[in-house]
Amino acid sequence: QVHLVESGGGLVQAGGSLRLSCGASGRTLSNYAVGWFRQAPGKERDFVASISWDGGIPYYAPSIKGRFSISRADAENTVYLQMNNLTPEDTAIYYCARSGLRLGVPGPLVKEYDSWGQGTQVTVSS
Repeated sequence: QVHLVESGGGLVQAGGSLRLSCGASGRTLSNYAVGWFRQAPGKERDFVASISWDGGIPYYAPSIKGRFSISRADAENTVYLQMNNLTPEDTAIYYCARSGLRLGVPGPLVKEYDSWGQGTQVTVSS
């Protein structure tokens, strides 16, 4: 079973940037799509971005498109989420997740992912 750990969260002012990392141990991220989701207090877990198993196809939620960028470094068994021009609406716990299907298409649904990290808090002040 793969164990995912997110890092890189923190407190930042509006307009600032953060880079989140999703590291894996136990099993590899190679050959699996990986997604980032976020959950604000009292709200559902929402899709943010995902990347295909070969890094060739990134998908983004409309709310973050153009501001966030997802990438992967399989040699490091890590997926990154670069977040720029952050707003208070981006405040949430951010989770990474590995697709449940090897070589699968990176989708936006929670149910498509079967391994999750514990999350990292991102707080954006106005």
